[in-house]
Amino acid sequence: MHLAFPDLAYTTVMTTLDRLYRKGLLLRQKRGRAFTYEPRCAREELLSELISGHVTDLLGVSAQSAVLLSTLVRAVGRTDAGLLEELDALVRTERERLKAGDQ
Repeated sequence: MHLAFPDLAYTTVMTTLDRLYRKGLLLRQKRGRAFTYEPRCAREELLSELISGHVTDLLGVSAQSAVLLSTLVRAVGRTDAGLLEELDALVRTERERLKAGDQ
């Protein structure tokens, strides 16, 4: 790992890796006297978790959740109208999942 960042001090790299491990972003295995690190999840999964957390926080603090949702739908429509179809399909799928869980 240190070879990938030759301008950084070894201790800086190790401190950063240890902090990412303690935050749950990396997995760590002991190999001899050293540790090897690997990502806990794929980039897309991490982004999904982060965004989901932010959206949940926004919905929790907003008394007007409909404003947040309508803003999201407008932004999606302005960006790519085809995404509205995908959003609609995702909403339908989630409704079905929730209904199946109620039974």
